[in-house]
Amino acid sequence: MQTPPYLTPEALTTFIRTALAEDVGDGDHSALAAIPAEAHNRAHLLVKGEGILAGVELAPLIFHAVDPSLRLDVRLTDGTPVKHGDIAFTVEGPARSILTAERLVLNCMQRMSGIATYTAHLTSLLAGTKTKLLDTRKTTPNFRLCEKWAVLIGGGVNHRFGLFDMIMLKDNHIDYAGGVGAAIAATHDYLRRTGRQLPIEVETRNLTEVQQALDAGGIDRIMLDNMKPAQLREAVALIAGRVPTEASGGITEQTLAEVGATGVDYISVGALTHSAPIIDLSLKAY
Repeated sequence: MQTPPYLTPEALTTFIRTALAEDVGDGDHSALAAIPAEAHNRAHLLVKGEGILAGVELAPLIFHAVDPSLRLDVRLTDGTPVKHGDIAFTVEGPARSILTAERLVLNCMQRMSGIATYTAHLTSLLAGTKTKLLDTRKTTPNFRLCEKWAVLIGGGVNHRFGLFDMIMLKDNHIDYAGGVGAAIAATHDYLRRTGRQLPIEVETRNLTEVQQALDAGGIDRIMLDNMKPAQLREAVALIAGRVPTEASGGITEQTLAEVGATGVDYISVGALTHSAPIIDLSLKAY
């Protein structure tokens, strides 16, 4: 998997630092009270569910942020199908440090593994089509980095990371701007004035708006929002490959394959990040 641009060392360090500050505060007083400072122990990451493992690459960064002397032996990599009883890795070193890092590692890996598992499942439903599965910005505040990373591990494709790396003209933008053509024209003017180069996606609600987007030109993707499969097929035929297409809105596990069969290039599904159940994991002393 190619490293996405948002997975910078700075972004990862900031995420881990703020997450530990939230959890640890002025100290892990349970470990400080009960465990001798000189105690050295080991633990392993036990899988207690079934799915796709994710967050293994993140775990050492968390452990080492807590204590650089902790040593990990990684046995299973990100993207590995796992079952109950599998051991993902072992960690050894100061016992207090293992306990302090434990919950953040588990929180991240359980959530990421659940997202990767659900992404892999939905991707399998699109087998035989050209359609790729996209995530959305419907993510947990301050946890988007991990959630989008998990989508990639599960075989999905990341949409824009935030408001800054793509222009997406959605229904409210279009209504406020005075229509599809006016919104696109204003966007082109903005990019010229600011010297920015950003891809432009336009959300459309019907075939009339699809045609307006095509007439305006200079766009990189057309979103077909809340359209039924018959209307999606009409829109794909109208666009005729001139611009990549994305179906979005109200698409469920039950309708995903039917939507993919319409010929759209992408399907975006918010449920990948906001509704995936976790995979149960546990860090056990041994």
